Amino acid sequence: MAAQKGKDLLLKIDATGSGGFVTVAGLRSRQIAFNAESVDVTDADSAGRWRELLEGAGVRRAGVSGAGIFRDASTDATIRQVFFDGTIRDWQVIVPDFGTIEGPFQVTALEYAGEHDGELGYEIALESAGALAFTAA
Repeated sequence: MAAQKGKDLLLKIDATGSGGFVTVAGLRSRQIAFNAESVDVTDADSAGRWRELLEGAGVRRAGVSGAGIFRDASTDATIRQVFFDGTIRDWQVIVPDFGTIEGPFQVTALEYAGEHDGELGYEIALESAGALAFTAA
């Protein structure tokens, strides 16, 4: 796989709640992280006292974060409303040459900051709120 441009990692929100995905405007950086908790089932009979894990158990989660510049676009208004309402919406994360992760996420953090002589920026954090689907590129 060849090197990819960071700007091609896209974050999209279902703006209407009916499958109309739009790209979140103004993002300069984006990140998705997957985590899975392990369930330790080691006991006195474990071979060589090596830790044993229970396959397929534990909680899986995904976290998405991003930072960018405030553009007062329609997606900014949608994200603000989703945050203040505590709504869980479907989101897509498109990773070039990898695939698309899609499913329900909740906006868990929304921060705005700016310097007097600079642009207004924002940071967003999402946490998965259900099963996610992966479609390979």
